[in-house]
Amino acid sequence: MSTIAFDQFALTRIADFARSLSRLHLASRRQWVDDDQLDREFNAVCMSIWGYTTDDFSDDLFSLEDHAWLDSLDEAHARIFAAEQGYDLVDDQGMLTDWWGYCWMILAEKRGILNPENRAAARAAIEDKYLAAPNVIGVIVGR
Repeated sequence: MSTIAFDQFALTRIADFARSLSRLHLASRRQWVDDDQLDREFNAVCMSIWGYTTDDFSDDLFSLEDHAWLDSLDEAHARIFAAEQGYDLVDDQGMLTDWWGYCWMILAEKRGILNPENRAAARAAIEDKYLAAPNVIGVIVGR
């Protein structure tokens, strides 16, 4: 039996969570869209699916092999990897624009990196980075 045959109804279709982000990407072809707005929408998709974002863990938690694998990832292999983990990276127009970021999240989930301890450490590192900047006297954190 083929290992690339998946039950499409058993996959979490990320596109269903990313409609607003997909519309933003389409709009960015016609007009300027703020990168922060795209980041916020991407983070909203990640929160909806995993309850975490890429800001909730450090890149250092991945092995060198994981980094090399992610750096070599193309759309075809990303689609297979995602499906093997129970996710679909395709919408009605084809591969999702942010497929690489979603693979990052899928791998983090697979490696057990998405947890409260890593989130707290990542948030503390971000706060420390901001506090180390000149002219910053405080960091307001929404929790």
